[in-house]
Amino acid sequence: MIGVIAAGFLLNLLILSHLQYAVSQQQLRATYTDQLAAGTAPVSEGNFEDVLLQDGEPVARIEIPAIGVDAIVVEGTSSGTLTAGPGHRRDTGLPGQAGASVLMGRAAAYGGPFSRIQELAPGETISVVTGQGEHIYEVIGVRYAGDPSPAPLTAGEGRLVLETARGFPYMPNGVVRVDAQLVSTTQPAGLRETTRRTLAPEDKELAGDTTSVWALVFALQFLVIAEIAGVYSLRTFGAAKAWVVFVPVLVLSGLLVADQVTRLLPNLM
Repeated sequence: MIGVIAAGFLLNLLILSHLQYAVSQQQLRATYTDQLAAGTAPVSEGNFEDVLLQDGEPVARIEIPAIGVDAIVVEGTSSGTLTAGPGHRRDTGLPGQAGASVLMGRAAAYGGPFSRIQELAPGETISVVTGQGEHIYEVIGVRYAGDPSPAPLTAGEGRLVLETARGFPYMPNGVVRVDAQLVSTTQPAGLRETTRRTLAPEDKELAGDTTSVWALVFALQFLVIAEIAGVYSLRTFGAAKAWVVFVPVLVLSGLLVADQVTRLLPNLM
């Protein structure tokens, strides 16, 4: 059982997570393109019908030519949400609006969309498209823990903060941030229900997501049942038949467990 879980974990994290990211991005891009064309792309924490956005819904498209980033940004920043792409932290405004907007992305797993943001140099541009149009930012600099923050924003100014994990791939030991100043026209901020005080713990930097632990329990139960059935079949029907039937089942159950375990790991990994 330990071997199945370990193999499934490594396979999921190193290979399948990147395939999952690519599929998710393709689906999100189609959805968001349709929303932009119809004029229904969200400009606040609610959708076009004033219903609170769910985690994982598309809210922007970010392009950073200097490091080859072109991704759809989703609402929410929990570990499970960031498997689909960079996420927008709910207690901040959307890009292009007055004030600071925080986008968080993974450094290695699930496409690692923000793996190279620390390479950005001052003056390089970032383009973000939202329901309010295209917004252009210029990079101010890169900072790590202990570095001074940029000067406070004045009324009407906008800033974009990109965040990801620092350290070796899949072994985060801190957070790296890129600050960029809005140089295009500032847009009015939309209404937001979430505040810094009410932001869920799993949406903060390097946090794991324990809200779906129940799914991990069910996945483990499935794996245990598959193991027991496999041993029984091995003794009853012989090795050949047991392996043919239960190897795919064990692989599937191992991947299900591994997928839930990765959600417990830091969201910026």
